[in-house]
Amino acid sequence: MECRHCGSVLKNTFLDLGFAPPSNAYLDIDKLSSREVYYPLKVNVCEDCWLVQTEDYNEADELFTEEYAYFSSTSKSFVEHAKNYSQEIITRFNLSAQSFVMELASNDGYLLRNFVESGIPCLGVEPTTSTAEAARKLDIEVIEEFFGEATANKIINSYQQADLIIGNNVYAHVPDINDFTLGMKVCLKDNGVITLEFPHLMNLIKYNQFDTIYHEHFSYLSLHSVNAIFKSSGLKIFDVDKLNTHGGSLRVYGCHAEDSRSVNESVTNLLLEETGSRLNTIETYKNFQSRAESAKDSFLEFLLMQKKNGKKVIAYGAAAKGNTLLNFAGIKTDLIQYVVDAAEAKQNKFMPGSHIPIVSPENLNSIKFDYIVILPWNLSDEIYSLLKDRVKNGTQFVTAIPELKIFS
Repeated sequence: MECRHCGSVLKNTFLDLGFAPPSNAYLDIDKLSSREVYYPLKVNVCEDCWLVQTEDYNEADELFTEEYAYFSSTSKSFVEHAKNYSQEIITRFNLSAQSFVMELASNDGYLLRNFVESGIPCLGVEPTTSTAEAARKLDIEVIEEFFGEATANKIINSYQQADLIIGNNVYAHVPDINDFTLGMKVCLKDNGVITLEFPHLMNLIKYNQFDTIYHEHFSYLSLHSVNAIFKSSGLKIFDVDKLNTHGGSLRVYGCHAEDSRSVNESVTNLLLEETGSRLNTIETYKNFQSRAESAKDSFLEFLLMQKKNGKKVIAYGAAAKGNTLLNFAGIKTDLIQYVVDAAEAKQNKFMPGSHIPIVSPENLNSIKFDYIVILPWNLSDEIYSLLKDRVKNGTQFVTAIPELKIFS
């Protein structure tokens, strides 16, 4: 396999999680007896541009179907994050009714609704029908396509170039990251700004966040790799923020390479920090497999012990990262009976691979359990505060990443 960005031959494996079904391919009850498709979940690292990337095996449209069940608005903290971002960006770049904002992977309108409420014209680009329809109900215009240079040319012919292009938690999801980046350049006004948010590879490695690796993520990104991709497409990164979302993310600010904006010290400093963390050294990537296996083994040992002791375990949050963990560890319903989730699109379905049933939070009153595993550990504070008064005395909470933690 060749690197998706620079074309170099990939010789080094970062992590091999075996085989698993796509993490968002939730199953209806009538599909439980049908054949379930598994793909290799193996991640390589490029020694030339340091882009970490999944092994090629399928096309994006096999993953992001019209039944794609991730709705951003389910998380209150993420909705609040989007609102704060919108207010900040509108002020910083003086956006108004004369501006034009475009969001790539606009999902259910959780973010663009803030621009609509501010009277700023906007357009969403979203390939999955279920989330696009939810956004349209909020009076957000949506183009239902995958984004790339060809789609970008359609957009500027039918609309206009954008003052602001937003891509929150989509950059890792695109199989052709060069084409996606060229598309952003096509759609950007001469003095326009791009902001992208994505989980930071440095935190993934530092905090053993191996469960954030799943098929829908084609790339795992450092500032070094994104900086190289932007440069090759005629763009530059002029600022960067560190964020707490998704276990530690970056928000990069980009513009055309010829833009007069100077590069902020934040960019230089973070590039130096990544170098200091040895992200440009192959040994850093070769040591990760054993850390992932250690965390998986500890979690599996905990579950087996609870089964032996007659204790009941359920989980909260039917997140993609949870499916990575469950399938890597081979966990089934004998170890975790149910997964509770607030998203109606996931309720009454089954987790891919493990076939653990997904139920609504109302079922917490009737299910008997001793432990509740929080699968989306990045939302553990939000979920704990939501559930602590609803569970019986003596119930304990569990997270498995970066290491096993039991608390009440």
